Formats: sequence, C-alpha cells, structure tokens
Amino acid sequence: MAKFFTMDLKNILKTRRSVRKFSPTEVSREVLLDVVNQALTAPSSRNMRTTRFIIVDDKPTLEKLSEMRDYGSSFMKDAAAAIIVAADTTKTDLWRENCAISATILQLAIVDAGLASCWVHIGGRPRLKDVPEGEQAEDYIRTFIDIPADWSLECAIALGYSDFQPKPLPEHDDSASIVWHTRE
Repeated sequence: MAKFFTMDLKNILKTRRSVRKFSPTEVSREVLLDVVNQALTAPSSRNMRTTRFIIVDDKPTLEKLSEMRDYGSSFMKDAAAAIIVAADTTKTDLWRENCAISATILQLAIVDAGLASCWVHIGGRPRLKDVPEGEQAEDYIRTFIDIPADWSLECAIALGYSDFQPKPLPEHDDSASIVWHTRE
C-alpha cells in the first residue's frame, strides 16, 4: 500500500481547517481507502470497533447528499468524495462516541494526505431546520444508499483538494479552557 502520510501531528493539527470549497480534482480510490484505513485505527469503547465507513465518490450521490439538510450540507455537491461515518449500534451504547473519535482521526488523516475536509452532522438532524420533528437527514439518506438497519449515521466528512489556501486560525487565548488541579 502506498504511503501518503508525511506531516507530524503538530503540523496536522495546525493545518486542519473546515473547508467547504473544493477543486474539481478527483481523489483516487487508493487515497480514500488509505485515509479510511487510518481512521479504523481509532480507539473505541472496549475496543468494540463499531464504526463503519461508507465511501461515496460519485457525483449524483454527492448531489443527493448535499440535499440532506436545508442548511450546512449544500457544499457537498462540489466535494470530490464524502465518507459517511456510521456505527453498528447493536454492540455498544457508546457508538456515537466511537464515531466521533473515528471521524476526528479520519479528518486528521485527510489533512495528512494533502486534502481538506468538513464535518457535516447527520445524526439527529432534520432535513428542514424549521421543522425539527419532520424528516430526518438519516432517513433521507437511507432512501438512496443501502444501509443495514442496525447501523446509525453520525456524520459525513466531505473531502477533496481545497481550491484555496485557508487562513490560519486566529490567535486566541484559551487559558480559560484549562483548569489545573495541582498537587500541593
């Protein structure tokens, strides 16, 4: 298997940004499979390995995915691919946490492969923001992607080559986010 990973962790963390504008350049299936294989190394509750990945790289399905919600998903139609992060919910009640960890590792692997990405939430999200009790994004996706009944969807990671250089994160003081409980 080819090795696409070249950055150190600090650089990956510094470089990772949510990108919603992608170039039309395709991402090879080899690279897609490689980033998913990296995400499969993510820790999971009791090592249950409940996370599942659905790789979408065809434009008609990406277009449908972009319509899963009336807010926050329209840019997906221009992505080179999307990876739906799902879980087998029969093994643990901590499947959402497992998915979130795997999705985060996936996004870091995507950066390391020279790509950009953006998380699009699926689980518990309605298709229409003003009708939260209406059709859910997950139910809509199940109308055009065959998903096992015991899987639940957490998010989709839209990805591709960025068509611009994202600005670095602005400087900020995070000291209020850190609390020390020190030894005497």
